[in-house]
Amino acid sequence: MRQVVVVGVHVKIAVVGGGPAGLYFSVLMKRQDPAHDITVYERNPEGSTYGWGVTYWAGLLDQLRAGDPESAAVVAAASVTWTDGLAIVRDERTVHRGGAGFGIGRRAVLGLLADRARELGVRVEYEHPVAGPEAPELADADLVVAADGVHSALREAHADHFGSTFTAGRNRYIWLGTTKVFDSFSFAFKETDHGWIWCYAYGFSGERSTCVVECSPETWSGLGLDTLGEAAGLALLEKVFHDLLDGHPLIGRGQADDAARWLTFRTLTNRVWHRGNLVLLGDAAHTTHYSIGAGTTLALEDALALAAALRAHPDRETALTAYGKERRSALVPAQSAARLSAQWYENLPRYMRLEPARMFALLGQRHSPLLPYVPPQLYYRLDRAAESLEPLRRLKRWLGPRVARAVHGRG
Repeated sequence: MRQVVVVGVHVKIAVVGGGPAGLYFSVLMKRQDPAHDITVYERNPEGSTYGWGVTYWAGLLDQLRAGDPESAAVVAAASVTWTDGLAIVRDERTVHRGGAGFGIGRRAVLGLLADRARELGVRVEYEHPVAGPEAPELADADLVVAADGVHSALREAHADHFGSTFTAGRNRYIWLGTTKVFDSFSFAFKETDHGWIWCYAYGFSGERSTCVVECSPETWSGLGLDTLGEAAGLALLEKVFHDLLDGHPLIGRGQADDAARWLTFRTLTNRVWHRGNLVLLGDAAHTTHYSIGAGTTLALEDALALAAALRAHPDRETALTAYGKERRSALVPAQSAARLSAQWYENLPRYMRLEPARMFALLGQRHSPLLPYVPPQLYYRLDRAAESLEPLRRLKRWLGPRVARAVHGRG
């Protein structure tokens, strides 16, 4: 197998996928050595993207500043922030004071990172699909980075080698936008004749917010959302969430066939993250449930870790092995939190008998491996007591990992 000396030797890098991870990795590698020959291939036109806004937390900005202060500065300047959480349960509002979170439009962050990459000398080629590992664009690359998303053609060509595993969630969800600008991370939980339906909403600019609507498959079909087109479905959801939206419309993707893009979340894991000179990055390597708001952060952290491994290890195989090992280990807490969070929402009726303030408190505790096995009212009382009693805090910290290992088989 041909090895590449990365430090001190100019290499040719092909990045397949112009999302945040692929673009940021190209920025980091150009900063390490401006002579690296780097091309990013993106199949979609410039400025076209799915989704509305993405979330992140203050710790990510610190990491971005260390990686590339210039791109960190423009990302921070284009972001909006919030400090509180708001929940509407049936018709009652409750507020939870919390730490600062940030939102930025997906189109904005892609544009900023692409501009920075080109400024450093990276070629970013839009409307340029790469069919697979044998594509001519990749033939003479020293390093091929599969940043082409959860449906990665590069990964799927060697799915057995990577050990790719998908786990499907139960609930249905849809990504929407709205002209209502939220100044807090907002939730609305509505009970219908067919069960509960809920919405997460957060601002990402001065003009728009993201709304993610979720429900069980029974509620989805009971409300007729399985047969309604996008326009009719949005009209129904606007009525359901009228007090959250304050008269503002919901915005869909505007498909030509009026199809509504309801999905079930698929969690992706891979046993190994590289094969020869091909390495996985971002959603091509892993996905975590959207309810923890960590997808973009984890993808950018992948880029930082891969660039650091290539800088630290002159031997390509050693670098890529170290990168995969580090990131798989680092992802364990996030993947556990995402799994528990998704399960909390899949079992939502269990918590909706609580008064709204208590339900909202347990919403914030949904990453706890203990919560599914303790009656909600009892868990709430124990959690409040643990805040003031050190022995209970120690017991909770001791029990949590042991329950997680017993349930999920983690050593």
